Amino acid sequence: MAASLWRSVFGSTALAAAEEDGGVAFWSNPERAGWLTKQGEYIKTWRRRWFVLKQGKLFWFKDSQVTRASIPRGVIPVAACLTVKGAEDVINRAFAFELSTRSETMYFIADSEKEKEEWINSIGRSIVQHSRSLADAEVVDYDSVRRAAITSSSTDAKPSNTDPE
Repeated sequence: MAASLWRSVFGSTALAAAEEDGGVAFWSNPERAGWLTKQGEYIKTWRRRWFVLKQGKLFWFKDSQVTRASIPRGVIPVAACLTVKGAEDVINRAFAFELSTRSETMYFIADSEKEKEEWINSIGRSIVQHSRSLADAEVVDYDSVRRAAITSSSTDAKPSNTDPE
C-alpha cells in the first residue's frame, strides 16, 4: 500500500529511485553534479533537472538543493549502461548526448559543449569502473558449474519410485 501511495504522489520513477539508491549518500561529495535537460520517460517533453553522479548511480532531482531528505526523481545505475556519446545529429539539438542500455536510449542536453564533454567523460569513467567491478564479482568456477550440471542431469535421468497416480 505504501508503494502505491508513493507511486501516486511521486510516480514510479521516484519509487524506483528510492528503492535503488543503494545507500549512496548522493547529497555529499558527488563525482559530478549539474543541470541537464532530460527528456521525460513517458511524456516526451524536455525538463531541466539537477543531476548527481555518485558511486555508479546517476540521480536526478527537480532542484539543486540536494540534502539527505531529498527524494530523487529517478536513478540510472551506470553499470547497466553500454554507451554514452554525443547525439546532436540524432535529436537535432546542440550539446546533446545519449546514454544507452540494452533496452533504451535516454537523451540529455547540456548547457555548453564543455559541459557535454565533461558529463560524457564522467559517465564513461563510471561505466568502466562499475562494469569492471561487476565483472570481477562474477567470477565463475566453470569446473563447479560443469559438475553441478552433470549431477543435475544424472539425477533427472533416474526413474522415480513415486507413482503420481
